[in-house]
Amino acid sequence: MKKLYIALSFAAISSTICAQNKDTKTADKLFNRYEYVKAAEEYQKLVDNGKADGYVYKQLADTYFNMFNSAEATKWYAKAVETDQDAETYFRYAQMLKANGKYEEANKQMSKFAAKAPNDQRAKAFKENPNYVPRILSKRVEYTVDNTTLSSDKSEFGAVLYNNEVYFTSARNGARKNYGWNDEPYLDVYKSVRSDNGTLAEPTLVTEVNSKFHDGPVTITADGNTMYFSSDSFREKSFQKDKANKLKLGRNNLYVATKSGDTWGNVKSLPFNTSEFSISNPSVSRDGKTLYFSSDMPGSIGGVDIWKVTVNADGTYGTPQNLGPKVNTEGNESFPYISDDNSTLYFASSGRQGLGGYDVYMIDLAKGGEAVNMGKPINTEKDDFAFTFNKDKNIGYLSSNRNGNDDIFSATPICGVDVLVLVSNAKTGEILSNAKVSILDDKNNVIATETSNDKGEVSYRVECDKAYTIQASKDGFEGNAFPVAKSKGPKADVKAPLNPIEVIVTDTEVVLNPIYFEFDKSNITQQGAFELDKLVQVMKNNPNMVIFAKSHTDRRGGDKYNMNLSERRAQATVQFIISKGIDAARISGKGMGETEPKVACDQCTEAEHAQNRRSEFLIVKK
Repeated sequence: MKKLYIALSFAAISSTICAQNKDTKTADKLFNRYEYVKAAEEYQKLVDNGKADGYVYKQLADTYFNMFNSAEATKWYAKAVETDQDAETYFRYAQMLKANGKYEEANKQMSKFAAKAPNDQRAKAFKENPNYVPRILSKRVEYTVDNTTLSSDKSEFGAVLYNNEVYFTSARNGARKNYGWNDEPYLDVYKSVRSDNGTLAEPTLVTEVNSKFHDGPVTITADGNTMYFSSDSFREKSFQKDKANKLKLGRNNLYVATKSGDTWGNVKSLPFNTSEFSISNPSVSRDGKTLYFSSDMPGSIGGVDIWKVTVNADGTYGTPQNLGPKVNTEGNESFPYISDDNSTLYFASSGRQGLGGYDVYMIDLAKGGEAVNMGKPINTEKDDFAFTFNKDKNIGYLSSNRNGNDDIFSATPICGVDVLVLVSNAKTGEILSNAKVSILDDKNNVIATETSNDKGEVSYRVECDKAYTIQASKDGFEGNAFPVAKSKGPKADVKAPLNPIEVIVTDTEVVLNPIYFEFDKSNITQQGAFELDKLVQVMKNNPNMVIFAKSHTDRRGGDKYNMNLSERRAQATVQFIISKGIDAARISGKGMGETEPKVACDQCTEAEHAQNRRSEFLIVKK
């Protein structure tokens, strides 16, 4: 159903093919009247009666393409391309193959499309990067996508949340007559009240803006008093006559309504509406000064493009402007949504390198960068479109036929924090590249280890509301740990200044943070390894240095047991140092048991016991 709001005029163009004959007359007439359900039945009869050729196969495939029945479309495009076809047919075939996850086969058809239309930007993008799918699939997952109760067995799409009301478009109204395109009722605007816990009330019709024709989607200004919405030009008895097909051809137009109390009224047609081209899918900026929409008006790059128009303070409008090739392609772009920052634009495109038919993209209009595919699970192999987001409620809505029908899904951001670590020399402030940087969770498990870049930076993506620790080290510098506090993000900057290694060397010993052992254990812990790496660096910088390691226990346990335990700890320490490339002749150790407590106590606390379980490193020779 959404294709009515994306490519209605294009459907008329694609039907003007010269291969029609008396056998196809009935089916062609239905096709040209956009009655695709019945048209498919008639073309199928020709196939069953042995009267099919390349033209019939293509028409049958296009029929299913317009209804987004990707399985049937793929089947008949395969038959159609057994004879030579126009470039767009190969592109559509590739789209339908992608919709079924057949990317390798889709690439073969895209190669044929590129050969027939080498100057098409879609062809150029494919030739420059034919293996783009893995790159999209490897993108970081930013949202969780869930079904909503707004969906029915009919088409629903274009949901947008304002305050606590979700407005959307639906074909569920059984009181309406069916539309021949897909044999569903005409579209109406509905709304549902969203509770604080996210549940959605039973939808109700927004009767004030609905007509007996297609209505919706809508967009509402920040103050909640002005609504722009799509509707058929039939609303104003504006249409073009197609005498050959006995058809009145209407267009999508935009209308504006104002709120009075709890109802909408004073519906007016926008001044640039016409019966010559379609204008639909509006999105108004939060400041109310710019209206974005999709249209196939003259000046479009492709079939349907995204445009914008200035909304003046006196209620007049500027001249519509095409958003240009940063957004639009030779394919179709539609369903724009301008976010609260008046800069980030979300839109659907069939002309860019995506996973399926229509994918959702985002672009920062202020920075003028490239449009970015939003990846999974926002996008799938099917049609994904009409993404909107309410920043205050931290919830978005998405339309997709991933379940076989146009349905509405919720999109909840995955709360994450981008941690940016900057490693520097604590004395000079100089940035330190090639530093080893690890991030640990609240249980001291190492999550990841990276090396700082030429700007001294390392970045990590971590979960919200969890504490982390950054450990940084570099040859010639004393390693250190830096806390990352619990945060909801989106960013956390961590300064990691490292002192030159010499500051921990005295005349008699190498002073490290205590090398603690767990109770009754002699294995080297993560914390212990981090500290011992400092000693390794000191010994590498001082090749004549000889170290004697003393290991101590707390006072729990018998004297003999503690002596044996401390000896195991001393030898574990020595073996760790040797494993790092230090000559065994330069490091020795001895267990001291509980004979030299750091804290003399008869009834020690746990903290005091921990201090007594330690290692010390005496300099025997410099």
